[in-house]
Amino acid sequence: MVEDQNFLKVKKVLFLILLFFFFNSKSFSQNYNFQKLVKLDGPWGSSFLNDNELIVSEKSGKIKIVNIKNNKVSEVEHNLDFLDYGQGGLLDILFKDKFVYISYSENRGNWKSSTSIAKAKFDKIKLDFKNIFQAEPPIDSGYHFGSRIVIKDNYLFASAGERGQGMIAQDPTNHPGSIIRIHLDGSIPIDNPKFKGNSNWLPEIYQIGVRNPQGLSLSPFDGKIYMSNHGAKGGDWFGEVKKGENYGWKILGWGGKNYTGTKIGPKWKPGFTKAIQYWVPSIATSAITIYKGEEFSEWNGHALITSLKDKSLRKLIFDDKSDVKEEIIFKDKIGRIRDIQVHPSNGKIFFLAGNNLWVMEKD
Repeated sequence: MVEDQNFLKVKKVLFLILLFFFFNSKSFSQNYNFQKLVKLDGPWGSSFLNDNELIVSEKSGKIKIVNIKNNKVSEVEHNLDFLDYGQGGLLDILFKDKFVYISYSENRGNWKSSTSIAKAKFDKIKLDFKNIFQAEPPIDSGYHFGSRIVIKDNYLFASAGERGQGMIAQDPTNHPGSIIRIHLDGSIPIDNPKFKGNSNWLPEIYQIGVRNPQGLSLSPFDGKIYMSNHGAKGGDWFGEVKKGENYGWKILGWGGKNYTGTKIGPKWKPGFTKAIQYWVPSIATSAITIYKGEEFSEWNGHALITSLKDKSLRKLIFDDKSDVKEEIIFKDKIGRIRDIQVHPSNGKIFFLAGNNLWVMEKD
């Protein structure tokens, strides 16, 4: 009888301990409400026009404006000569100071294409784009275009994937596999690496050695630009954009392997830029943002990383680079997440996931 009573006491204590950890775990500390706003067709990039409207690019070629108050969608005509091939099509889109900037796989003839960037005066009827950058050389490949756009002051930063060409990312006489920096009119900043001791670099190149970077974000806290990058079979990472430096692809494998299973190279070695966080196995990192807003004010200054493979949103606290803390906010709720935007006024989070625009807010 005494043994039975002791056993019941132990069970009760264990039950209370489990309840404590359940209700105090970070994974369960906050419930989130997800709302599907509109259905789209392969949405890739988005940008707020104002508090009520988003402009959205669809990979297959359409540009749309979504009103998040009444969920109405309108299409905007454009003149882009794009190639919807493999991972290519219309990519990132950014609205800034009455202009629209877009990255896309430009049709360069004979199935060759490049990660190109165009600019147009904003108009809700038709956008008359003109190129301000073309990655050279054009390549016959449907892989690894990147590409995200960030504007800081009078500079436009963009990521250009290495198009599946591997070591081209180590050749600064070619654009693929690099971060580029140009002025908003496409002219070249005179303090780019080419003019500061890297005379063999193309003038637009700011950093080299990346593979397929699909996340780029300007931090409103420290003014730095951060990025995410796909590895091969493993080796995704989050890191900082750094002038004149080299992330090492394809000398480095960042912990990943070739899809055949063969080793690529070390995770990191001196002489190359070191990422802040790595993921092995791969989570297929996509768009990122450094959060600033009211809805999730406790996340201010933290990096939000979206995933295509495990359909997750991850939060990184990275102010101490030697002790990065990662939390999975949610997983497998809204599909493969392609883009993330924070509402400019209320801080609610908007996602392009699957073929839909979603909003996440606190319960």
